[in-house]
Amino acid sequence: MFSFTLLAKVVERMVSLSVGIMLSTSLLHALPEAFESKADTHALFATLLGGLLAFFLLEKVALLRHSHHHEGDGHHHAHGHDARQAGRAGWMILIGDGMHNFTDGILIAAAFLANPQLGIVTGVAIIAHEIPQEIGDFIVLLNAGFSRVRAYVFNLLCSLLAVLGGVLGYATLDRASDMIPYVLVFASSGFIYIAVSDLMPQMQRRATVRESIPQVLLIGLGVVIVLVLTHGH
Repeated sequence: MFSFTLLAKVVERMVSLSVGIMLSTSLLHALPEAFESKADTHALFATLLGGLLAFFLLEKVALLRHSHHHEGDGHHHAHGHDARQAGRAGWMILIGDGMHNFTDGILIAAAFLANPQLGIVTGVAIIAHEIPQEIGDFIVLLNAGFSRVRAYVFNLLCSLLAVLGGVLGYATLDRASDMIPYVLVFASSGFIYIAVSDLMPQMQRRATVRESIPQVLLIGLGVVIVLVLTHGH
């Protein structure tokens, strides 16, 4: 409800907050957790590289498809058309977010199997960092041209992947736990790519001091929010 009311009215400002949340979630939380595991470091870096290239290709396919679809149609496309074209960033963040939520489900299942109390603490910690992240994703989807209802429904469906991850993690924990670091890295590559290649260049178009100061402050606020909510997790 908070996203639907207040935040939906300040989408452009909140994109800056989303950048801070996405980058800090990836670089200060998910990636360190993956690299602190027993997984091979070289394989994790290869996964990061593969993820970045995969999201680049996904965006390229979306651009090519869009260009081919409208080629020679004789229509002049207004600014609103640019928002629809920006929807590719929305679809990419949904893929990355879905992977991240699926991994969270696996982590919660693993914690509960180890110790019910640990499972509760882990669940609460994940909920804490998911709230600002999902708000950030919602804002990115609005900025990409999704309607508020559509953005909410797709965000909800992505969130439900945590339930699927929890069930599958409980059933196949040994195999699933080995994959957790790689899933975390792949999901992080999506967040990093979207923030750096789509959102930050969009923010750079507003290069005045008056626009830049709020952007920097909101990015910093996004980082602080993630640090506070994931402290000790």
